[in-house]
Amino acid sequence: MTERDTRTTDFGFQTVPYDEKADRVRGVFSSVASRYDVMNDVMSMGIHRLWKDAMMDWLAPRPGQRLLDVAGGTGDIAFRFLDRAPSARATVLDLTEPMLVAGRARAEAKSLGGRLDWVVGDAMALPFEDRSFDTYTISFGIRNVTGIDIALTEAFRVLKPGGRLMVLEFSQIPNDLMQKAYDLYSFNVIPRMGQVIAGDRDSYRYLVESIRRFPDQDRFAGMIRQAGFDQVRYRNLSMGIAALHSGWKI
Repeated sequence: MTERDTRTTDFGFQTVPYDEKADRVRGVFSSVASRYDVMNDVMSMGIHRLWKDAMMDWLAPRPGQRLLDVAGGTGDIAFRFLDRAPSARATVLDLTEPMLVAGRARAEAKSLGGRLDWVVGDAMALPFEDRSFDTYTISFGIRNVTGIDIALTEAFRVLKPGGRLMVLEFSQIPNDLMQKAYDLYSFNVIPRMGQVIAGDRDSYRYLVESIRRFPDQDRFAGMIRQAGFDQVRYRNLSMGIAALHSGWKI
């Protein structure tokens, strides 16, 4: 008889059993998969596209590189990476198969042929060998992982020496008044948009709550260093609504 796991974790503002969070997150993204890209455009007024382009500018993809995009969903980051590095290859991994199905249906995916793979998998237990990838990206997904520290350790494991981690995630505005204004928008408008556009208010309330639970820029940079990465830096985007974190496996 095995001992019951009594650990708990956050699921938005709720406290849930540690081993239940992944299934709850899978449920959220399964529910919104078909309207996920549309909601991203509406919620951010299209600014998420500029953030992802800024990610690529800093990442500077090179020909021949192999990318692992974790929580890659419908492929936005992988498409951008491959567009900038024509002979590169990318693997999109996501916990939620309906998100990958939506990604494979996009016109960009159909044009990339054998340069792009889609894998159902868990950021905390990557199904890849050590030192397999040149670049690891995760965009708006790390905050949904049950064990962020475990996911970062896995990222370090699968990167080759000299490989790079880059994380794009919602963050904290370093101005209390502006943060309060943004919170008013987030908590009052985004769930209503989710109800109207995706037919799912609760999932978008969770997504807003999960942003508020996520560590701020400096604390998250410390977690990346703790996982073994060097030269850890971050850049705020749109005054800190989102942030890019970069680290290297030296």
